[in-house]
Amino acid sequence: MLQANRGTVKPSANFSASADAEVLHKAMKGLGTDEDAILQLVTARSNAQRQEIKASFKTLYGKDLIDDLKGELGGKFETLIVALMTPPITYDVTSLRNAIKGAGTDEKVLVEILASRTSQQVKQIVAAYKQEYDDDLEKDITGDTSGHFQRLLVILLQTGIQAESIESDAQALFKAGEQKFGTDEQSFVTILGNRSAEHLRKVFDAYMKLSGYEIEESIKRETSGNLKDLLLAVVKCARSVPAYFAETLYYAMKGAGTDDNTLIRVMVTRSEVDLLDIRAQFRRLFACSLHSMIKGDAGGDYRKALLALCGGDDSSPPVSDTNRLRMASSSTLRFSPSLSLSKPKKSSLSVSESNTLRRAVAVSSSPSCSSPALQNPLVIVDVFTLFHAVRIHRWSWA
Repeated sequence: MLQANRGTVKPSANFSASADAEVLHKAMKGLGTDEDAILQLVTARSNAQRQEIKASFKTLYGKDLIDDLKGELGGKFETLIVALMTPPITYDVTSLRNAIKGAGTDEKVLVEILASRTSQQVKQIVAAYKQEYDDDLEKDITGDTSGHFQRLLVILLQTGIQAESIESDAQALFKAGEQKFGTDEQSFVTILGNRSAEHLRKVFDAYMKLSGYEIEESIKRETSGNLKDLLLAVVKCARSVPAYFAETLYYAMKGAGTDDNTLIRVMVTRSEVDLLDIRAQFRRLFACSLHSMIKGDAGGDYRKALLALCGGDDSSPPVSDTNRLRMASSSTLRFSPSLSLSKPKKSSLSVSESNTLRRAVAVSSSPSCSSPALQNPLVIVDVFTLFHAVRIHRWSWA
């Protein structure tokens, strides 16, 4: 079971499963449904408490609570509430099964779950999948995927960690990509799939010193398609799982239309784990809070429930980002994110200077939540922060 840590949802004090079951029964009894009572109760209980409520509901009324909820609710709100009432491992297992056995394969779900879960959680998922469906998860995945993408998924299912030296891994990645004509994808798969997050973070630093590139830059240039997405997810989760999910949530809501399945899945599965940290990372990376983006993207009871899970609005911008975005009163540079940042030539900048430049560009080019469709913005950046950039990029004086 997932333990409450940095989640927004905590176990309710003075909890009574029978009293809560009665509240839910009254909310669904007779003509009409009190959706507000349902969402307020369900979002204010831990998953373990929800399981007790389900058992008490059946004891008191002889009916299955999930069946009653499905009969009374509808649409995305129903999907969200039912997801919240499902045990975490069971929810992951069902999500993986639907991703594999549905019409086509939902690679996005495979990438998100297998790249972000801990080794212990993956073991539980594999066992629960076998118990629920009497099928082997690895066989189902290999039967529905192919190539290096398939191989990395299988490695992530094994949960074993191999120990190698940091320098040898960094050298192997460099030789497999930037130093090689073509790409040795198997080296990327083997190293990124078989190392601990702590080890990989050190490898990424060593790789940056060796090559002059962040590992993400090399992956984007050297790979493509589902394999690229999975490798990037592994790298991002090794660096920061909350930052990975902050980005996942942003792009689920960005632009026209919403990926509600991803939005629901992340909000539900992280609500008792690290949603507070995800909120903080979201505010750091983007131009608004998670709360305000949900508020502008969803509606009705669905929105109310999502906002209850979110748990607060981080409206004030982080001081560090504010400082990095100081506006130059005289000399400024006008920077277009579409320029050759993703393919810089190796430069004489130190690692510290390169990282400072990348952080400044990443922050200054973060899309605005109020204008999610904004593409290729021209961003005014403090010259002092970016004075080294003229050595490796194309710039034009404003």
